[in-house]
Amino acid sequence: MTPGILKGLRVVEASAFVAAPLGGMTLAQMGADVIRIDLPGGGLDYRRWPVTDDDQSLFWCGLNKGKRSVCIDFSKPEGKELAMAIITAPGEDAGLLLTNYPPRGWLSHEALRAGRADLIQLTIQGKHSGESAVDYTVNPATGIPFLTGPPDLHGPVNHVLPAWDLITGHMAATGLLAAERHRRRCGEGQHIKLALEDVALATLGNLGFLAEAQLGQVRERVGNYLFGAFGGDFICADGRRVMIVALTVKQWSALCEALDLGAAVAGLERMQGLDLSREGDRFRAREDIAALVRARVGTLSLDALASVFDRLGVCWGRYQTLRELVANDPACSVHNPLFGMTDQPGVGPILAPTIPLDFAAGGRLPAVPAPRLGEHTREVLETVVGLSGAAISRLHAARVIGGS
Repeated sequence: MTPGILKGLRVVEASAFVAAPLGGMTLAQMGADVIRIDLPGGGLDYRRWPVTDDDQSLFWCGLNKGKRSVCIDFSKPEGKELAMAIITAPGEDAGLLLTNYPPRGWLSHEALRAGRADLIQLTIQGKHSGESAVDYTVNPATGIPFLTGPPDLHGPVNHVLPAWDLITGHMAATGLLAAERHRRRCGEGQHIKLALEDVALATLGNLGFLAEAQLGQVRERVGNYLFGAFGGDFICADGRRVMIVALTVKQWSALCEALDLGAAVAGLERMQGLDLSREGDRFRAREDIAALVRARVGTLSLDALASVFDRLGVCWGRYQTLRELVANDPACSVHNPLFGMTDQPGVGPILAPTIPLDFAAGGRLPAVPAPRLGEHTREVLETVVGLSGAAISRLHAARVIGGS
């Protein structure tokens, strides 16, 4: 087993739901020792759907792979002291906290710094003002729900992917690593605040959405077409659906060759006064191009289409359900080094991914399951805090700690 590129780094995580647990898992899957602290009985996300028939959260299992789990009742004074002791424990590679709980009381940076002056704390919050917000309340304000869906729809369309949470989680991991590098150079800890709302707004700015609106340009819904170039979904002769994209000139040329569109495209250019080698003109002519593509694709089975598209380098993908993905796609199997079969406690054997980053120096760690809740409570209290077995047994009897 490779040691992982972050071997030796210790991060404590006090969190729930998506962004913070994802940030912690990202670090754990690169070899960091990530200790997640939860209340006995589990935190806010311990039963989050999807769940198994016996109510085991596949969500929780999915976002906590490779971590150590500690259960402490931090509603009690002694529990708060234990949690703070784990967070501020000595060590050159320790003293990092990732949380999305409000930074007040025992979780305030001031209180924690009293135990370790060079503490690095990253707090994920909803809005930059500190107010509560989640992905599903931030997204409506971005305008994205009014750009999603078919052109004739008037109401908003929410999507199932918590995009802002996902970006925030990875940015949290980046922020902690950047602050840790600063501490190594300057000896200074710090409190980093990362707002979900700011992540969404920054993304809109980076992709040109904000400038587009500032300049008075109104982007309309275009359904499943690709905005700004040519792309859309089409149905093959056997009823299978595919997405075809011609974003670059090379992709456009390959598509025209594969479907023998040369003469028709030339005629379309003359008739509309467009240059379809330009992506913007391809978007303007999307309906007419789609009609040509639809007529050709509709005569081919998916297998026949795949054969010619792959041979000529067309950019395309097939639509499939999640069940089809898991059952039939080699990319989503142990044939892909990203995946391994793990024996997840409470669930059984499941296909689990490790981190997508494949480092040349040491490769990547294999996929591992999430821990049982509180599985490492005794181990962490012994090795990180330095408590004796008798002291741990007393805490367990007093219900200050849980787990094994």
